[in-house]
Amino acid sequence: MSLIEVKNLDKTYYSGEIETPAVKGVSFNINKGEFVAIMGPSGSGKSTLMHILGLLDKATSGEYFFDDQNAKYLNDNELAFLRNEKMGFVFQAFNLLPRTTVLDNVKLPLTYSKKEFDHNEKAKKALADVELSNRLDYYTNEISGGEKQRVAIARALVNDPSIIFADEPTGNLDSKTGKQIINILQKLNETGNTIILVTHDKEIAKHANRIIHLKDGLIISDEPVE
Repeated sequence: MSLIEVKNLDKTYYSGEIETPAVKGVSFNINKGEFVAIMGPSGSGKSTLMHILGLLDKATSGEYFFDDQNAKYLNDNELAFLRNEKMGFVFQAFNLLPRTTVLDNVKLPLTYSKKEFDHNEKAKKALADVELSNRLDYYTNEISGGEKQRVAIARALVNDPSIIFADEPTGNLDSKTGKQIINILQKLNETGNTIILVTHDKEIAKHANRIIHLKDGLIISDEPVE
């Protein structure tokens, strides 16, 4: 069943009279439960595309359907609701609150949630899923880079999202720690989570089930991983 449907999507940035096309007429579908890597070199448009898919930015033209809803016709409140309730985000820079405990960082998305559950218990479960139950009361400046990224994954998981977007999640990590993070994403996918991973690293992309390869804003290949 399709979760994401993209039709002739374009994104162009404007600065005065200068036009910079970032994404050029791409079309594809992503089904529920897939693990898809969006791959390409710097400047290929992969992060721009992920920001559109994650409703963090809007396309210049074309259509984007998320769970059968056309993003073009959603207002700001509806977009914010979908981002908070249906999507989880993991970024290269972790984006954790400093001088705040691991548990409180993971609880943050629940502040805006309309779902009814115990925030502490929900956050503790998410941290257990990434094997960080022993770091609940640590401050984020007291843990390693790999642990920070696991906290970010737990924060992305805490609202039971339909999809997790991971934008270069191993970019600030050494290869051993990066592999641990990718293994966690694989396990989440095996339990039913849809994952979209943005990376420029061929070896990281091979952990997905399918790779969409971008170059200069165009899809040059869209194939399953052998």
